[in-house]
Amino acid sequence: MSASVGLRRVLEPAGVLPQAAWRLDASPEIAADEVRIAVQRLNLDAASFRQLAEKHGGDGAKVRAEVAEIIETRGKMHNPVTGSGGMLIGVVEAVGSESPLGLKSGDRVATLVSLTLTPLKITDGLAKWDGRSEQIPTEGTAILFGRSVVGVLPDDLEPELALAVYDVCGAPALTDRVVREYDGSVTVAVLGGAGKSGSLSLAAARLAGARTVAVVRDENEAATVRGLADAIAIADARDPVAVAEAVGTPVTITVVCVDVPGCEHGAILATEAGGTVIFFSMATSFPAAALGAEGLAADVTMIIGNGYLPGHAEFAVDLVRRVPAVRQLFESRVAGH
Repeated sequence: MSASVGLRRVLEPAGVLPQAAWRLDASPEIAADEVRIAVQRLNLDAASFRQLAEKHGGDGAKVRAEVAEIIETRGKMHNPVTGSGGMLIGVVEAVGSESPLGLKSGDRVATLVSLTLTPLKITDGLAKWDGRSEQIPTEGTAILFGRSVVGVLPDDLEPELALAVYDVCGAPALTDRVVREYDGSVTVAVLGGAGKSGSLSLAAARLAGARTVAVVRDENEAATVRGLADAIAIADARDPVAVAEAVGTPVTITVVCVDVPGCEHGAILATEAGGTVIFFSMATSFPAAALGAEGLAADVTMIIGNGYLPGHAEFAVDLVRRVPAVRQLFESRVAGH
């Protein structure tokens, strides 16, 4: 067990799993159950990139320098403020004799586990990145463990597009599961419906038979989700009353995909008694969510989206293939990078 979850890579503190560790051993030599990836591109999660960009006032050089420092210091991309990381794509370089992942040298893959637990060594100083986008072209090595999750990149999607989809593939899969657990009429509101995880969640909810409401911050975002949602509500997701009023009749399920803090109470207010709130943002404060629901006397089930369900990557890629509006939104985001 200890080998398969990467305990040998933990440098400090001793005894914790790689995600909880402050520092990992990112050396490229692999153990029998490990796989080494030649890294081609990183994708920072939205909350982490936003925090770094805001901290440095949009100065790309300073953002790049801090990301490089985090990776060098910690042996992984683990933002110490947001606690989040992202994911990567690359080519399989070496496979240990006991690896259970079914990979072979030359496979082009995306990691489906967080960079916060992935040993990562960068060899080019992030020189190809301007620090102004979530996606980072780079060179280096990453290590996968026996219990890592990885997907071979689909042939019909550009690698940058596939990376953007894989980065958020847990959200639509969980949304689909929760919708299908309800009997009868279901309405789903998605806070941050114009984002990557939000747009996929809207598409998943609609295909599962739900009526959908996209909660977006302005008219520009509203324009990007027309055709994806049955209704559009414009509100600042950090304003609980505004969110509840914009949504109107409380919904069965609310999915939070906004990458800024302070969206917990609006999601709770917008959800009917007996409903479910799914938090799929690394900016979520779970004490605020729990205490807020208590203070509002809200009888709602709250779920932490953990980013993994069996088949989640294939499910998300299938949504992009089936729903042209989702593919268009993702392609415009990738082109903007």
